[in-house]
Parts: sequence; structure tokens; C-alpha cells
Amino acid sequence: MKIVLLEELGISMNRLKKYQEKLEKMGHTLVMYKKDTNSNILMNRVKDADAIILANMPLDKKVIENAPNLKFIDIAFTGVDHIPVDFAKQKNIAISNASGYATQSVAELCISFMIQLLRKTKDNEKSCRNNGTKEGLNGNLLQGKTVGIIGAGKIGKKVAYLCKAFDCKVIAYNKSKINDVSIDEQVSLEELLKNSDIISWHCPLTSETEGMIEKKELSLMKETAIVINTARGNIIKSNDLVEALNNKTIAGAAIDVFDKEPPLPIDYPLLHTPNTIVTPHMAYSSVESMEKRAEIVFDNLFSWLEGNQKNKI
Repeated sequence: MKIVLLEELGISMNRLKKYQEKLEKMGHTLVMYKKDTNSNILMNRVKDADAIILANMPLDKKVIENAPNLKFIDIAFTGVDHIPVDFAKQKNIAISNASGYATQSVAELCISFMIQLLRKTKDNEKSCRNNGTKEGLNGNLLQGKTVGIIGAGKIGKKVAYLCKAFDCKVIAYNKSKINDVSIDEQVSLEELLKNSDIISWHCPLTSETEGMIEKKELSLMKETAIVINTARGNIIKSNDLVEALNNKTIAGAAIDVFDKEPPLPIDYPLLHTPNTIVTPHMAYSSVESMEKRAEIVFDNLFSWLEGNQKNKI
């Protein structure tokens, strides 16, 4: 079979070559490309592919239409909202994702964001660089805060677990029943928004979660609350979040995901709101998580080739 890797996986070429050699010994071919989102180029690259591997680059429906031999899409990412899943399933194309590869990476960054916002690290650094002191910039501890987790999957539970090390109370909103010792209480979304000092999103982007946080929901939060989004940008209405931060309806935010993928235009409103940390969709990306992701992705591929699909979507 011909397997096409459509974008880099963030690991060394030596490691990729080992996977390639293993596939060749099995009688298969792995063709590797640098990332290119041009649909015409992608159509040419996948036209005779039996399986494709990609991370979070968008995959247009017409690219799949142009791949009559395609039987498997191996996604090196947790979310799958960037590919036409329903259309692929209609064509009996199997899909697997790399769920779990970035759990620790995202969770650690969330804890970092909480501490940085609470301790006013950004403002203190700015003061220090401008011949200033900490005067007027005294922050708060994470210890004892109520942390609200929206979406108690693998990442949400890991964030909860790490928060317990700081003696936080952890409450969570989740569609299904939660059974996890790190989460003290499962509550409604309204209760979570009203009672949390810190709110962190860890739910997928679906028709139900898109735009779930608007002006009304933001108004329910404490004025001292901080929000953290490392999930998907479109879960929160960006303009409403900007307004809440500018009007000090809430105290701060750390945003790693936006309603468009970075690079962002310099006039993008969230880049200019007070007490806001912005990062370019990096939460999932660490040396360790990229290596783990590759292991999961190629294990998915080898398992599928052997007739035993894993991480099925």
C-alpha cells in the first residue's frame, strides 16, 4: 500500500526513516511531504494513496474525492474538526486519531497559565524591564482557588489532578457522568461559571460547543475570574471575550487557540486586551509530546494494516 505523510510530525528525520524502513520491509511505501495547504497540490499528492497521515492541517472534501484508493486517514491530532469526517465515513474510509499524546503537555501549560495570571507575571516582568519594582503588582496564590473544568476528558482530568496538588477545589461540567477522584463535584455549566475562580476549557469543538460561551455566560463569572482556553478558539465568542476583558467583567485570560490559526494579524483584538496571555496554539507541542504522537500515529497505521484499527473515530 502507498501511505502519504502530508505534513511534518515534529520529530527527527532519523526517527521518520525508521518508520519508513519498517513499512518497506512489510511491502508498503511511505512518501513524505512538507506541509502545503493548497488543495490542488494535495489532490495530486493523494491521488493514488491508500492511507494518508496528517496533523491539524485542513483537509478539503475535494481532496478525498480525488483519492479513489483511500482507505485510511491517520490523524496526528486529538481533534478531527479539520477534516470532513462524515463524508469520509460515507466513503467507508477508516479514521483514527492520536488521542492522549498531548495530555501532559497541555495540562502543564494550563497550570503555568494559572500561576502566571494569578501572580501577574507579565506585568511584573514589564515593570522589571522598565526600571520598576513589584509595587502595586502583588498577586494571588493558586492554592485554595476553585477551578472549573469544562470537559472532563483525559486532559481535563489531568488538569484537575495537577490542581489538587495546589490544594484547589475542582468542579467540572461534562455531558456524561464523571468518576474521578480529582474532581470534587460535577455541576451545571451555570454553577461552574458563577463559582469558579479559574475556568479552563477542555472540550472538543462540536455543533453543541461552538459559541457556548458568549456575553451572557461571561457575565455570570466573578469579576476576579480568569479564563484559560487551550481547547478550540470557536468555543468562546472572541468579540464577547474581548469586551469582557476590556470592561474588566473578568480579570484575565490565557488564550492558546483562536477563531483562526496563527499567525494572527497585528490588529487582532485579543492581542491587545489587558491581563491577557496569548500563545500561538502551542499547548500540545513539546519535544516529548511530539515523539509520543508519532508513536501513536504509526502504531495506529501498523494496527490498521494488520486489520486491528485503534483509536477509531
